[in-house]
Formats: sequence, C-alpha cells, structure tokens
Amino acid sequence: MRILISNHSKEPIYEQITKQIREAIMTHEIAQGENLPSIRQLAKDLRVSVITTKRAYEELEKEGLIYSIVGKGSFVAEQNPELLREKKLRAIEEYLLEAIENSRGTNITLAQLKEMLELLYEEEK
Repeated sequence: MRILISNHSKEPIYEQITKQIREAIMTHEIAQGENLPSIRQLAKDLRVSVITTKRAYEELEKEGLIYSIVGKGSFVAEQNPELLREKKLRAIEEYLLEAIENSRGTNITLAQLKEMLELLYEEEK
C-alpha cells in the first residue's frame, strides 16, 4: 500500500490517509481480510504523528471499511457489494458537485460541462 502525503494540500493529513486507504480498499488494491500496517508503523513510514494515523484508522472503522483486533492489528473488513457501490456513487456525486461549482465559477454552461464529461468518459475507455 502506497500513501502519498502532500504538505501543500488544504486537506488535513489524516483525511489524505483515510481517502487513500479507502480508495485502495474500494478498488481491491487491498484485499478483504488483509492486515493493514500498525498505527505506529504507518506513522513512522509516513513521518507523521501516531495520533494522525490513529484518527485515520478510526474514520475507516466508523465507515465499516476496517476493523481492529486488540493485540493483532487492523484488517480490511468484508465488503457488501451494494454498500461499496453506494459509497462509490457518493464519491462520484461529490466530485461532480465540485465540478459544477467550478464550472459555475468560470461561466461554463451545463451543455459545455456535459460535452467535457462525454469527451473525458470516451477517452478513458
């Protein structure tokens, strides 16, 4: 698992960690039942506070993406395919809302935005 932290991002470090682990789980880069690095090891590897990695793991546990066993570590939880799809749809909606906000700020019409989306969608096949 590779996590990149940006010091230039407006997003807090724990959110960057959470987001990247979530994405790795949702894309099956990290398999169900797989053991995640310990909180201390991840903090050491990323050169961040243990509190920061602990918070990221807590967020992932709240979302039901991971679970922890005292003395054994944190593991990727088994995922319900429908729940995974719902989470992905929610993430897509967030990205689209951001795109809408940006397009309105630069006077891009809905038709232009749709055209851009269609072009990008076809390019990525």
